[in-house]
Amino acid sequence: MKKIIIPVDFSEYSEFALRAAALLSKKIDILVYAVHMLDLPDVSLSQSNEYSQEKTILITKLAEKRFKNFLEKDYLAGVKVIPIIKSSKVFSELNSIVNEVDADFIIMGSHGSSGLKEFFFGSNTEKVIRYADVPVLVLKNELRDVNFSDIVIATDFSEESIVGFKKVLNSLDFFNARKHLLYVNLPNENFKTTPEMDFLANNFLMQAEGNIDRLINVNFVCAKSIEEGILTFSDVIGADLITLITNGRKGLSHIFSGSISEDISNHSSLPIMTFKM
Repeated sequence: MKKIIIPVDFSEYSEFALRAAALLSKKIDILVYAVHMLDLPDVSLSQSNEYSQEKTILITKLAEKRFKNFLEKDYLAGVKVIPIIKSSKVFSELNSIVNEVDADFIIMGSHGSSGLKEFFFGSNTEKVIRYADVPVLVLKNELRDVNFSDIVIATDFSEESIVGFKKVLNSLDFFNARKHLLYVNLPNENFKTTPEMDFLANNFLMQAEGNIDRLINVNFVCAKSIEEGILTFSDVIGADLITLITNGRKGLSHIFSGSISEDISNHSSLPIMTFKM
């Protein structure tokens, strides 16, 4: 059984995640932990402890009622859902729940605008990804199905990303999809010649899998930014899902180093899944 955590803030983006879980439940056996992080007001010095406790209890009960009503969706019929309310806005708390229930991954909606950078930075999404020890599937729109057939695996072919790469393969194996490995070559001091990129890919696959059978699925593209390369390639091949290998507590900044275009015409509405190195 796959155990999935879905942060719920009662928005339509929470519904994107819940609907995705309902679709997944038709494909694999899953258990959903719907988590609401209750933002309790700070206790005023002028308020008595008794009054503060009563106020906290009232807010919690109202949240529980709203949470219960929110989860009464027709599309969740037959889906195993366990509601959890935490009186905390600390995103490391969500990771504590991940470890406590031994979750496999997190699904969450994001209101990010065009481009990958706006999709993540300065948002709760980026904070969840930063703290989560498990993969995070981020949705910008409602999914019609989860029959992913073409998945882009963006990588720099570095040794430190091998662990994340293996997580990608293991986590997404049940989709039985074509996996397109993508290296974006930038016109800066990190520019690589074709032989250099070939060497990187060969060396990476030998260390990761002990063979180069997957070399046929390796793609090199040249672009002005990592972001532009990923989005353009995904659009060209008609990808269903983009996966990114992130740098753990350091967040996502390393993925978007270099020249980031502020106006990318080929922005993506595809689901994006992050995996920690």
